[in-house]
Amino acid sequence: MTALSAPKPLIGPRAVWARRIAQLLGGLFLYGIGLALMVRAGIGVAPWDVLSQGISIRTGLPFGLVTNIVGALVLLLWIPIRVRVGVGTVANVLLIGTCAQLGLSVIPQQTIPTLQAVVFAGGLALVAVATGLYIGARLGPGPRDGLMTGLHRRTGWPIWIVRTSIEVIVLAAGWALGGQFGIGTIAFALLIGPMVGVTLPLLRIPEAAPSGAGAVESAPDSETGQGEEAIA
Repeated sequence: MTALSAPKPLIGPRAVWARRIAQLLGGLFLYGIGLALMVRAGIGVAPWDVLSQGISIRTGLPFGLVTNIVGALVLLLWIPIRVRVGVGTVANVLLIGTCAQLGLSVIPQQTIPTLQAVVFAGGLALVAVATGLYIGARLGPGPRDGLMTGLHRRTGWPIWIVRTSIEVIVLAAGWALGGQFGIGTIAFALLIGPMVGVTLPLLRIPEAAPSGAGAVESAPDSETGQGEEAIA
């Protein structure tokens, strides 16, 4: 190496962790805002959010707070199925509902059909990008995804059966409580999987830096017990 040689760029553990944390937090913030957009569109929301709406209507608690409480309660269900909690899991429980409530405080309710469709589509797209960001950070799945994948591993049932069964149950409960079921709920169920299938590969942080660039090994399964099957 000569005196004029440029130093090699270093990508150390701290830089990798800083990027993963930033991506996680950014993803959770955007997810909450996307969720608020879909709620304000007024044409239906995702099954878990129908449940949160129903509980909010019955209790008078803010939707965002209920979302966080439901996430925490679902997290308790991880104990018997032995799913590991990651940093991202805890952040998910604390931040998505909080950010959704922030979005609801500034986004007006939509009543014109064209605007309802546009606002819902924007929220759905934002949620797809946000999901790719926070899952791609590889710091742990959300509580609902962890429940799904944990039951899949413990029971051996196909993941689509586990997911469908859980979402039908929470949707029915939320609808009975007064939550908003509509065309948006159907659109979410049909489109979110393929959309996240596009965003996740683009936003996933690699497990290790390239050789010669200060490679850092970081195995997500050892930290969280989860991979990308959360969006299967």
